[in-house]
Amino acid sequence: MAVRGLGLFLVSTGLAFNGFLGNLEAYSRPPARPNFFVQQPENLNSASPQQVHISSVGEDKMRISWITDSSTPATVEYTTTSGAQGTSVTGTTSSYDYLRYKSGEIHEVVIGPLNPNTVYYYRCGSDSAPELSFKTPPAQFPINFAVVGDLGQTDWTNSTLQHIAESNYDMLLLPGDLSYADFIQPLWDSFGRLVEPLASQRPWMVTQGNHEVEKIPLIHKEPFTAYNARWRMPFEESGSDSNLYYSFDVAGVHVIMLGSYTDFGPTSSQYSWLQADLGKIDRNKTPWTVVLIHAPWYNTNTAHQGEKESIDMKASMEKLLYQARVDVVFAGHVHAYERFTRVYNGNNDNCAPVYINIGDGGNREGLASKYQNPKPDISLYREASFGHGELNVVNSTNALWTWHRNDDDEAVTSDSLWLTSLSSEPACKVQN
Repeated sequence: MAVRGLGLFLVSTGLAFNGFLGNLEAYSRPPARPNFFVQQPENLNSASPQQVHISSVGEDKMRISWITDSSTPATVEYTTTSGAQGTSVTGTTSSYDYLRYKSGEIHEVVIGPLNPNTVYYYRCGSDSAPELSFKTPPAQFPINFAVVGDLGQTDWTNSTLQHIAESNYDMLLLPGDLSYADFIQPLWDSFGRLVEPLASQRPWMVTQGNHEVEKIPLIHKEPFTAYNARWRMPFEESGSDSNLYYSFDVAGVHVIMLGSYTDFGPTSSQYSWLQADLGKIDRNKTPWTVVLIHAPWYNTNTAHQGEKESIDMKASMEKLLYQARVDVVFAGHVHAYERFTRVYNGNNDNCAPVYINIGDGGNREGLASKYQNPKPDISLYREASFGHGELNVVNSTNALWTWHRNDDDEAVTSDSLWLTSLSSEPACKVQN
C-alpha cells in the first residue's frame, strides 16, 4: 500500500503530540531497536487482501478483517477442505480519514457457526485471493493463551512474534499498545502487514492503550479513530456500548477487556457494564476469569508511577474484581515484566487476583529498567527484558503461567507459576 497523504513531517510532528497521550516519562529508557516499516509486497494489486486478522465472535463465530487499496466485495469463502469450494458470506466495508491520510477499504465478515478446535481454509474477496487458514479455539480445556503487550514494530517485536509462532497457542491476548503509530497512520498499515502471518491464523483479542488514543486537540478531536476502525472486537455480544471494553467466553475461561483510557468511574458506562458482566459469570461454565487492562494497578517499576489511569481506575474497580474472584489481571504500559502475588488493596489476599505486568513485547521506546527499592513483599518477580507470556489453562482447577524472556533473540522460560482457580477454593466463594 502506498503511503497516503501524510509525509515524513508527521514523524516529528506526531511525536511532539505524545504529551497529549500522557506518555512523557521522567525516567530514561535504554535505547531500543529502531522501528522498521513493512512495505506492501510487490506482487499484490489494489484488490489483493492484506493486513488480514481474525477475532472470535461469540463461541462459534469468527470475524475476518482485511484491507484492500480499491473497492472490492467484502466476501469470505471458507471450508474445512483445502482447495474445495466453500460457504460464501458477505460482510461490510468501511474506511476512515485522519488529517490528510485516507485508509484503504476495511472489510469485515463474520463467519460461522464453526466447529471448535478445527482448521478452516478461507479466501478474502475475489477468487484469485490466496488461500489462508486458521484454527478455531477448543470448546473445553485445555486452552493455551499467548499474552503480549506493547508490541510496536521493531526487531525485538519480530523476535517476540517468532517465539509466539513457535508456541502451540490457541488465542492471543494483547493488553494495549499495538502499532505505536502515534498519529502516523501508514504505520498502522505496516503493523497490519507485520502481524498478518500470525493474526490470520489464530484469533487476536486486543484492548487499547495510550498509543491508540491518537487524539490531537483542535485538529483531530475523535480518539481511537484508527483502532476502532481496524480492530473491531465483539463488544455488542457482551452488552457493551463501546469497542473499548467487552468480554467473551472461550473454553471455560471468561475474558474481560477493560479500557484504561475511557471513562471508568462509578457513574460511567464502563463501570455499569463491568458490574453487570461480572454478575452474569457462571463459574460452572467458565470457572476461570481473566481481566486485561493497559495501565497497571500494581507496579514497582519507576516508570508510569502516579498516573490517574492506574490510580483512579484501581480505586474505582478493584473491589468489583475482588468480589467477583477474578483469577488473573494482565496489564501492559510498563515496558518490563513483573508478577505479583494475589493482592487486594495493597495487601496479600489469597482470594484476590494475581497481577502480572507484561508490557514487554518489543516497542521502540526501550525497556523500563529501574525499579523501586526495597522491593515490596507483594512483588514476587520483576525483570526488565522483552518477551511474552503463555497461560495454559489445563482444567477447571489448574493453569500454568510461563514468561519467556527474549535473551539474545532466544525464548528463555524465566518465570513460571502454577495457578489454582479461585472458583475451586472453598474459602473464596464469590461475594455478592
